[in-house]
Amino acid sequence: MISITFDTIFSFAFLSATLRASTPLILATMGGLLTELCGVINIALEGLMLIGAFFGVISGAYFILWFPNFIWLAPWVGMFCGILSAVGIAWVLAFFHLELGADLILSGIGINVLAGGLTVFLMFVLIGDKGSTSTLISAVLPSIQIPLANEIPLLGSLINGDSGSGYNVLTYIAFLSVGFVSVLLFKTSLGKNLRAVGENEEAARSVGIDVKRIKYQAILLSGVLAGLGGIYLSMGYLSFFQANMTAGRGFIALAAIYLGARHPIGVMFAALLFGATSALEPRLALFDIPSELVAMVPAVVTVCALVAHSLYTQRKSRSLARKIHKLNEVS
Repeated sequence: MISITFDTIFSFAFLSATLRASTPLILATMGGLLTELCGVINIALEGLMLIGAFFGVISGAYFILWFPNFIWLAPWVGMFCGILSAVGIAWVLAFFHLELGADLILSGIGINVLAGGLTVFLMFVLIGDKGSTSTLISAVLPSIQIPLANEIPLLGSLINGDSGSGYNVLTYIAFLSVGFVSVLLFKTSLGKNLRAVGENEEAARSVGIDVKRIKYQAILLSGVLAGLGGIYLSMGYLSFFQANMTAGRGFIALAAIYLGARHPIGVMFAALLFGATSALEPRLALFDIPSELVAMVPAVVTVCALVAHSLYTQRKSRSLARKIHKLNEVS
């Protein structure tokens, strides 16, 4: 049993499954991190992913129907329309919060409810099905194989997956987004202004930073990245849209932001951890474990990780308080 467990979990197949399951989480967490660092908690990540997933599939499928001679272009049209729709919903969130003064949390919850109901309604109107778009011929984003990587033992299986055929293009984009967000936050004036707004909004405003514009930019960029996460689910991980297919990934992405100490690299590893639990779920089903317990694994790991992070933060705060107290006694 131990040998089977080891071979099942600690393998390149499991690593490949982890990277695939982590892709939408990494993209969503990078988007959520941008808004978090400028003082906007983006509860709407779940809805943004769902909207991007739906409109990506629908627009790609209808492009195939309308322009059958340009099928090769359908995945990219779908991806563009999915991103555009997610950015549009992100703009709605920004408008209600920044222009109308609506509560951010309530606005985010409203976006999530809207996305869940709107996608099912439009799916029924367009194809007469409330469950999925599996009856449509959907466009799928291609996988990319890194040249010559398969010639290198072990490394080839890591870079191009256990099958050697490579990963979906959005998996590579997800990891590139970590570098993009890191450079944006720490090497550009926009990133510095964004972090300044998050640290102290009034101080940022006093030195001439347009706080509203910065928040708009962060929320819209969050829409792009979260939309890509949703598009991967329906045009990479699967080849169709399914009602509520995000399955709480937007909320897990929020948890990963805090677990990763609000830093792009830490957030990426937190997303990989949650992705690993999702990849572990079907493998545990191979053993004599009740399916209800297996389904609880991602949620349990999320809660345990957040509790551990909270305990660590409290311990660090108490340690800092003791040091300050000792310094005060000496002085």
